[in-house]
Amino acid sequence: MKTLCAVFCCLLFGVAVLMAAPSPAKAATAAEINASANATLESFVRQIQGARELANKSVGVLVFPSVVKAGIGIGGEYGEGVLIMQGDVAGYYNLISASFGFQLGVQERSVIIMFMTKDALEGFRRRAGWKVGVDGSIAIVTVGVGGAIDTDKVVSPVIGFILDPKGLMYNLTLEGSKISRIDR
Repeated sequence: MKTLCAVFCCLLFGVAVLMAAPSPAKAATAAEINASANATLESFVRQIQGARELANKSVGVLVFPSVVKAGIGIGGEYGEGVLIMQGDVAGYYNLISASFGFQLGVQERSVIIMFMTKDALEGFRRRAGWKVGVDGSIAIVTVGVGGAIDTDKVVSPVIGFILDPKGLMYNLTLEGSKISRIDR
């Protein structure tokens, strides 16, 4: 009887979580992705001192304005973004990953990836599906004292920033994520 009650409670809880989760979204248009990416970048450079300087030093900036992660034991995340080179759109991409283990709920975040060298950017663009940690690594940057980035100490060829609606997030990784080009 206890087992039956536990199964029923788990099912009831699962249904409640699914009902609370956001409804599936349709694929964003190029204009929607561009507008969201611009808003994300503006918020980023407004909040973090040194961010604009770092973006100006980069040869390409990949912006995922909304990456949604959800899970109940088995989870995944998905987001669509745009690669910007010298102020122009150079392509649209998606970010996908799956995870297993204890997890429950839904989280939305933004991801900004900056390619600091031409070699790193070309290595990314040559691949049909670029796997973080396999095809290349991303150094996740944290903010120093006073909410500033020390741009002189950033030496990795590919750096990333993970932001939630309140600002920069810490101790997160993009390992295992796959980034692929999409048509828009």
